[in-house]
Amino acid sequence: MVGYDPGAQGAALSPEEAALAGSAAGMVTRALISPFDVLKIRFQLQIERVSSQRREGKYWGIYQASRCIHSEEGLSAFWKGHIPAQLLSICFGAVQFASFEFMTEVVHKMTSYDSQTAGVHFVCGGMAACSATVVCQPLDTLRTRFAAQGEPKVYRNLRHAVSTMCRSEGALTFYRGLFPTLMAVFPYAGLQFFFYNVFKKLLAPPPKAGKSGGSLTSLVCGSGAGIISKTITYPFDLFKKRLQVGGFEAARAHFGQVRTYRGLVDCMVQIAKEEGVRGFFKGLSPSLVKAALSTGFTFFWYEFFLNAMRNLKERDGTNGLAKDVGER
Repeated sequence: MVGYDPGAQGAALSPEEAALAGSAAGMVTRALISPFDVLKIRFQLQIERVSSQRREGKYWGIYQASRCIHSEEGLSAFWKGHIPAQLLSICFGAVQFASFEFMTEVVHKMTSYDSQTAGVHFVCGGMAACSATVVCQPLDTLRTRFAAQGEPKVYRNLRHAVSTMCRSEGALTFYRGLFPTLMAVFPYAGLQFFFYNVFKKLLAPPPKAGKSGGSLTSLVCGSGAGIISKTITYPFDLFKKRLQVGGFEAARAHFGQVRTYRGLVDCMVQIAKEEGVRGFFKGLSPSLVKAALSTGFTFFWYEFFLNAMRNLKERDGTNGLAKDVGER
């Protein structure tokens, strides 16, 4: 079970091991879901007036967008920004899960609350994600810029992107959209952990120690949690993406209309005025597919790697005990 479990038997795992399992889970998951992330970002950044009777955007469906990107930019375009995205996933997974395990342990040891309840997981999951967001926001901004650019490329590689953005926009540009990100990430991650906890308890009894990692139940529970949490918090993700590409308008011109926003409130007002309420949910379809796969695989691989490390520690402990007995 994800989170500190005082009733679990076997070798306890350290925050460092939780960080390792989280980063490994993030790395594997990112490689699998990258194409959906690129599709989602392209839809989110597309401007279309709500009153228009014709399609103004370049993309209007997952299949059409996939064909268009493949024909114009090649198969590799679905992994644009993959290096910063992988760095983001590894870093985010490490900080988030290490923080989550640490916080649930603190709750158990310093309060009267049960650390395995869904409510505790909501609060600890949200706080852990906020911590990871602050640490990893520059990588998220870089990932968005790479995924958003078409051909010809504005940034040749990661080093070129960092130097160009620092020189032309300043270091603070890496934290564009941080406020809406934090507003969205707390309930989003909190709800992920909350519903994962609820679904896991509904679909299966608490598993025996050493048998909890990487099961089909983890995948199904994580997917359901991802879909629900993403739907509820989706508009904030869209606001974040729009703000992150501020100052990047020239590279977006051939995709259609572009806009410049003065801040979160101005972004919300302009979208509502020009694109209507539906504008807040652009790219929701690929985002839900991505959320289902991403959250499901993240929990699946996290429990898989935790279980593997737990079994390895227990085996080493047993071997060490047997060796001591033999030496005596």
